Amino acid sequence: MAQLRIALAQTNPTVGDLDGNAGKLLAWTRDAADRGAHLVVFTEMFLTGYPVEDLVLRTSFVEASIRTLRETAVRLREEGLGELPVVVGHVDRANLAPRVGQPKGAPLDAAALLWRGEVVTCTAKHHLPNYGVFDEYRYFVRGDRLPIFRLHGVDVAVAVCEDLWQDGGPVAVVGQAGAGLLVAPNASPYEKEKDDVRLELCARRAREAGCALVYVNQVGGQDELVFDGDSIVVDASGRLVARAGQFREELLTVDLDLPVSEARAGRFPYDAGDGSTITVDRIVLSSDPVAPYPPEPSGVAERLDPHAEVYSALVLAVRDYVAKNGFESVILGLSGGIDSALTATIAADAIGPDRVHVVLMPSRYSSDHSIGDAEELVRRQGVHSRVVPIADIVNAFEKEIDLSGLSAENLQARVRGMILMGLSNEHGHLVLTTGNKSELATGYSTLYGDSAGGFAPIKDVPKTMVWELARWRNEHTDPSFRLQAGRPIPENSITKEPSAELRPDQRDTDSLPPYEVLDRLLDDYVEKDMGSAELIAAGHDPALVTRVIRLVDLAEYKRRQYPPGPKITPKNFGRDRRLPITNRWRETTTG
Repeated sequence: MAQLRIALAQTNPTVGDLDGNAGKLLAWTRDAADRGAHLVVFTEMFLTGYPVEDLVLRTSFVEASIRTLRETAVRLREEGLGELPVVVGHVDRANLAPRVGQPKGAPLDAAALLWRGEVVTCTAKHHLPNYGVFDEYRYFVRGDRLPIFRLHGVDVAVAVCEDLWQDGGPVAVVGQAGAGLLVAPNASPYEKEKDDVRLELCARRAREAGCALVYVNQVGGQDELVFDGDSIVVDASGRLVARAGQFREELLTVDLDLPVSEARAGRFPYDAGDGSTITVDRIVLSSDPVAPYPPEPSGVAERLDPHAEVYSALVLAVRDYVAKNGFESVILGLSGGIDSALTATIAADAIGPDRVHVVLMPSRYSSDHSIGDAEELVRRQGVHSRVVPIADIVNAFEKEIDLSGLSAENLQARVRGMILMGLSNEHGHLVLTTGNKSELATGYSTLYGDSAGGFAPIKDVPKTMVWELARWRNEHTDPSFRLQAGRPIPENSITKEPSAELRPDQRDTDSLPPYEVLDRLLDDYVEKDMGSAELIAAGHDPALVTRVIRLVDLAEYKRRQYPPGPKITPKNFGRDRRLPITNRWRETTTG
């Protein structure tokens, strides 16, 4: 057996910032070298960030990725780090002739081995995911090469992300060809209710490949996606050896005892077990094992509880959206209700209360307790606040145009949206919308009113979970949160009956069923794609099924115009769920 110390670089790249990401790679590699690592593994497409979407169809972008990769290899050598091998994800290009149906330029979701100033070898993702949030048939061609490099006597194979999640392909080939270690750069997004599928997956693939497995996952927010890290190391039996934390950057080092290989170098084809052939490239970096050394204890970070996971995902998503898009501050309307209270708290935890601005915009229908609850939140959190009464502004509109009923209610919401957008333009704030998933599902939001903004932190959070997260946050904190003391959300904002307060004595239940009933139905219709007959068979009230389906289907045009927000459920409104706006299909109990 031979010892190797592996450094897992659980990092937070920025899409398109090739120079910045390369600089981070050098800094983290230097840290790994200082810790005595023999190999550093970065995440999937780390140099370019992930996902890059249609950027990958630009020749200039792909060429920049390849150029940056080569330059980074040289910089590692020049800075005295050339002897430490680095595995890093990037965008590459396949040498394929153009053809119809193939992505422009034949891009590859690739991973390279950098050593001694050179790009020694590359591989590319073989299995291309094309489900949920993934569209990789649109962007990439699949790889058909599997590098296995010998490092201090140990054969190390490289497979990229989805190649672990699908049967056959690189893992099957590793099992045939043999290796002492399989490293897998990943960019696997977070969603709740995954349980511990990653650990189970890594354990199963390690047993199939017959070797230890290092799974290195991205962390950070990228538009609607949040990556939670949670990098994992298992031995050949599938036993957990080390695990990084969630929602934080971390350089995790682990010492492994691995078998010494005497397999000959060269190029060998293997049946991948999925109808394709994968060519194994065996190369030798160093054959002699390192001198024995005392291993360091491996760390296994404790998993967060379900509410902590979701809340941490929302905080990280807001923090990165603000930072990566160059905003200095955020602004939102604070009504005293639970949705705006939770949104303000997430923002303050993400970027600090001194960068959060709230506007209280009471109307003629605003209750005293709503104004008081909003003021109490400001006092508890120390965010910036101002009061802009809207009654006279609404009156000015109504003098010029005759509006009544729902039109008059929506006018109030649109005046508030106009005020927030005006302050955004004046001061450069990012406007945060405060709508939750239950409201978006049923169309219970006003276009160009409460939907006006640039980012929607709780867009994918059902109303019942909004309350759960608020209660959880009042009882917990985390070192990464900017607010540390006290209970940030007033109790009355949590316990009072929800109301938009756009007409006298208005309650949400005037227009919607109780949220605990509504959210169960929405989960089955939206998340599970049940038809009406299935919903009724599942125990939902037939009249309510008909009513809610109609609300959801007619609101599609509104959701298309809503700002992006972090995905935390298995199926969000956005990348996951894409229905036509112009659509005459209607669910029936027999249809």
